[in-house]
This record gives sequence, structure tokens and C-alpha cells, in this order.
Amino acid sequence: MTSVPYLAALSALLGLGLAVYYYKLVEKAPAGNDRMVFLMTEIQKGARAFLQKEYQWVAGFAVVLAVLLAIVIAPLAAVSYLLGAVLSAAAGYAGMTVATMANARTTEAAKSGPSEALPVAFRGGAVMGFSVAGLGLLGLMFTYLLFVEWLAVDDAFEILTAYGLGGSTIALFSRVGGGIYTKAADVGADLVGKVEAGIPEDDPRNPATIADNVGDNVGDVAGMGADLFESYVGSIIAPISLVAFFLGLTADDASADGVLPLLVFPMAIAFVGMIASIIGSFLVKGGDSTDSHALSRALHMGTNVAMGITVVATIGVAYWLFSGDEFDQPIGLAISVIGGLIVGWALGKTAEYYTSDHYGPVKKIAAQSETGPATTVLSGVSTGMVSVAASVGLILAGVGIAYWGGQLAFVDELDDFGGIYGIAVAAIGMLATTGVVVSVDAYGPIADNAGGIAEMAELDPSVRDVTDALDSLGNTTAAVAKGFAVGSAALTALALFKSFEFALAAEGADLNLNIGQVETFIGLFIGAGLPFLFAALTIDAVGRAANQMIEEVRRQFREIPGLREGKEGAIPDSARCVAISTEASLKEMVIPGSLAVVVPLVVGFINTDALGGLLAGALVTGFALAIFMANSGGAWDNAKKYIEAGHHGGKGSDPHKAAVVGDTVGDPFKDTSGPAMNILLKVMTIVSLVFASAFV
Repeated sequence: MTSVPYLAALSALLGLGLAVYYYKLVEKAPAGNDRMVFLMTEIQKGARAFLQKEYQWVAGFAVVLAVLLAIVIAPLAAVSYLLGAVLSAAAGYAGMTVATMANARTTEAAKSGPSEALPVAFRGGAVMGFSVAGLGLLGLMFTYLLFVEWLAVDDAFEILTAYGLGGSTIALFSRVGGGIYTKAADVGADLVGKVEAGIPEDDPRNPATIADNVGDNVGDVAGMGADLFESYVGSIIAPISLVAFFLGLTADDASADGVLPLLVFPMAIAFVGMIASIIGSFLVKGGDSTDSHALSRALHMGTNVAMGITVVATIGVAYWLFSGDEFDQPIGLAISVIGGLIVGWALGKTAEYYTSDHYGPVKKIAAQSETGPATTVLSGVSTGMVSVAASVGLILAGVGIAYWGGQLAFVDELDDFGGIYGIAVAAIGMLATTGVVVSVDAYGPIADNAGGIAEMAELDPSVRDVTDALDSLGNTTAAVAKGFAVGSAALTALALFKSFEFALAAEGADLNLNIGQVETFIGLFIGAGLPFLFAALTIDAVGRAANQMIEEVRRQFREIPGLREGKEGAIPDSARCVAISTEASLKEMVIPGSLAVVVPLVVGFINTDALGGLLAGALVTGFALAIFMANSGGAWDNAKKYIEAGHHGGKGSDPHKAAVVGDTVGDPFKDTSGPAMNILLKVMTIVSLVFASAFV
């Protein structure tokens, strides 16, 4: 059993090796003509410049928090925190770099059809996927081995938890900052280009198109990568911290009989999930058809195979680790993990149903566009709300199965704790195959960029037909990944919440969650309102940044002679639009990003019962709001694409203009506020856990 952390670290190195292999394959692929290479380079320069500036801003915040950790908790907690932050940032930067290399190469491959283009886009995404999973797992295993096993330091498990907080900090600011950037550019490009000027999406005359394509990479690649890094690491830390704080473990206790299996089980699941993801990634191959069902089957083949391998391996791991007298039925914890995996898959499928144009909800929104923007928006809102009910039902089923499985595994006197432990490991079940899940998700922005380059380079329309088919599937894969992320957030936050309760108990303070108590009641309402405030701040930020972009695009169409008409020699000032998105997003991300850290610290130092209520309220409303916003936004986007495919009048029609308005409303929903919500929940919970001893 003591070999498990080393095996997990080895699998992480294999994942990183695979990322390097896919990088080399992408690098060898042809990038197209000079115009395509120029566009690719401009997108890469803009994305790199933004991330460098963003990381400089976040570094200041991270240093302040690291100093606070060093003073209040322990100096080594600051070291662990900074390691998590640096590795998360490195994963995002690596993924963005390759994604911006893969876009033009996917466009060039699309000239030969989807059988060539899909593998290039997937391999570009796989560099992100296996960088996230590899760096996250390797850093966590190093932290565990260093502080728990090799040095056996005091407060080793608090120090380990700080690693997750580091990843969470980068994730929060990357999601918020990148989301504001990409949606400011997207909204500006769509409203002035499509609606006012009546020109196609990604038309080279539109000054905001480069900024829009840059935004796909900083928001949907680097941002989502940091999000899943934090989710993945947090799902492994949650059951470890639960055991440590429940039993009051020191590093010396970690190898005790009955304790070691509980600590290494999440690592073992991460190990088998990584190996399964590596195997699955080799099974993604494109076909000759642009039919979305065929493309979806090809792209999801890797994910499905990886899940199947993980299910079988999990049963074997459970019987290997939990066959001692301290445990009852080892199959119980396998049920918990497999239940989490299946629920995560089901959440993704639910998101696909509500956001894919193959199903009724999106077709209904497209039909409502016949009567104008108002009915389009109303239909999208109701679709998102209905999807919440289905997702809540799935989460409750997952919690029930995981709790029951955990109870089965433990002897009677520990069955309640076993149930909570089962819920905690269900979250790692959801994210065990993170490597291939993120690969499929990061494929989407690459395909989107490929379509933009095809349009801006004025290639044959048949190339755009291929990239549009890939891009439409990318919207669905993004919704699926968000389903995994927000589902795991709910389970991980619950496990971290219980760890927080145990940590307070270890300090002699019992957490009172009786809502009849005034402090708890107040905290509950603060927590319930906080996700709405966070969403409002981020949506307002997108609106203000988009307003600047709209005015700039209008100015250029007005002042640059011949630009709107597409006359030769009339060149848009794309750099100015990139600068506007960069400056606005960095400035706007500070307040909403800081809320997640500052509010629980302030409330916790005032009253821990109020903080418990806050975490409970935020978990419930934040989960529902995240699902609602992500699925509404995805549905509006694909309703627009459904109309652009020739339904309800096609491009340029009044229903199309109404659908563009719906898509514009949905952009900050699905790519800024919604995805950042699950990070908000986990950041608040993990901050509370790390600082629990200081609150008492």
C-alpha cells in the first residue's frame, strides 16, 4: 500500500510524457499558407500576452495569501500553496500554447476532411488534458510524500490542503479573467459584425475577430484547464483531509493499519484513471462524415473506454486495499466511486440533451426566434431552469448511492463516517478520467479557432463546412465537461465541509448548523445570496468590457475608409481590440475573484457557525445557478448555429438576428459566470478548511 503514491506519481509522469508526444505530433502537422500562419501567430501572441499579464496580477494576490498562510497556519503551508498555484498556471500556459498552434493546423487538415482535422484538434486538446492531470497529480503526490512521509512535519495534512488552495486561486482568476476577456470580444464582434454590419462571423473586416479567437484560448482552454486542475486536485484532497481531520491524524499516524488504505485509496483511483485515460486517448480517430453523431462517437470513444477501464480497475483496487478486519464489504467503496463516475457521465449527457441541436430544447429555442429576441431569451431561460431539476436529481442519486456504498464498506460503528467518505471518493470517481475529459473539452476552442482562421484566410467554403461541424460538436463537449466540473464541485464541497466541521471539533469548537440559531441563519442567507452577487459582478464586467469593444469596432468601421465594404488595403486595427479586452478583463476580475477568499475569512473570524451557514447556503444556490447558466448559454449558442445551418430562414434572417441576441445574452452565462461558480464554491470551502484552526 505504501507504493500507491509512487505509482500515482509514475502515472502522472506517463501522462506528461503523452502530452509531450501529442505536442510533437501537432508541431509536425502543416500550418497552411502564409495568411493562416500570420493569423495563428497573432492569436498566439495575444493569448500569451494576456496570460502573462494575468499571472502578474494574480501573483500579487497569491503572495499576500501565501504570507497570511505562513503567519496564521505554517510557513510550509505557504510553500505548498505556491506550488499548487505555479503548477496550475503552468498547465494553463502549456495548454494555451499548443491550442494556439493547433488551430491553423486543424484548418489545414480540414481541407482533407474531418478524418484528418478531428485528430489534430483532439491532440492539441490532449496536451492540455494530460498537462492538467499530470501536473496536478504529480505535484500533489510530491507534496504528500514530502510533508507526510519523508519529513513527517507537524500539521502535514493542513499543509497538503494548502496545495489545493493554490490551484483554486489560479482557477478562480483564470476563469473570471479569461471569461470576461473572451465574452467581451465575442459580444462586441457579434453585435456589431453580425447584427449591425450584416457580415459573417469571423469576417476579416471585423476588428474584433482576432480578439474573439484569442479569447477562446484564454477563457476556454487556459481557464477551463485551471478549473479542472483545481477540481481534480480538490477531489483527491477531499477524502484525504476528511480522514485526517476526523481521526486527528499526524504524519506519524498515516501508515497505521486501517488508516493507510483510506488515505491512499483516492490516489489509487487517480492512478487507474490516468492509465485508463492514456489508453482511451489513442482510440480517438476521425471518420469521413461531418454528421455530428458520427463525430461525437469518434470523439467520445476515448472517454467511454477510459470510463470502462476505470470501473473494472476500481473494483480490484477496493478489494486489494479494504480486505482487512477494519472493513466490512470492500465492494461498497467501489460502488461509491463507480456511482460518482456514472453520475458525472449522466450530468454530461443531461447537459448534452439541453444544449445540443439534435434534441427538442434547442430546437424549441430556435423556433421561438421566429417571434423575436424576447421569446428567444425567455425560452433559453426556461430551458436552463428545467435542466437544474434534472441535474439536482442526478446529484441526489449520486450522493445516496455513494453514502450507501461507504456505509457498506465500514463496520457498524463507523458507518456514518463511511457514508461521508463514500461521497468524497465519488467525486474522484467523476474526475478520475480528467486527462481525456479535458482533452475532449479543449478540442472545442481549437475547432472554433480553426473555423475563424478559415473565414479570415478566405479559404474555400468547404473547409468552413468541416470546421463548423467540428465546432458545433465542441459546444456540446464543453457543456459535458462543465457538467463533470460542477457535479464534482458539489460532492467535493460537501466532503470539504465535513472536513471543516471535523477540523473545528479538533480545536474544541463544535459547528452548530441549527437554522433556528441567529448566527447560522444569517450565514445561510449570506451564502445563498453570494453566488448571485458573484454572477452579477461578472456579467456586469462582461457588459462594461463589451461596451468598450462595441464602440471601438463601430469607430473603426466609421473612420477607416473602405473597411466595412472590404476594399483592398483597408486593414482593421485588431491590436487595439485585443488591448481593450486585456485591460478591461484584468481590471474587472479583481473584485469578484477576491470575494471567494475574503468573505469566508471575514465571516469565519467573526463566527464559525455563521461561516457554516454561509458554506451550506452557497453550495445549494451556487450549484443550481451554475447548471442554469451553463445550460442556458449552451442552448442559446446552438440554437443560433441550428438556424445558421439553414433552419428558420438561415443566416441573415430575422430569426437569426434574434438568435444572435440570445447567444449574446448566453455568452457570459456559459463562459464566464456559470463555469466560475463551481470554483467559487470550492474556494470558499477550502479557504475555510485551511484556516479552521485560526478561526477558533
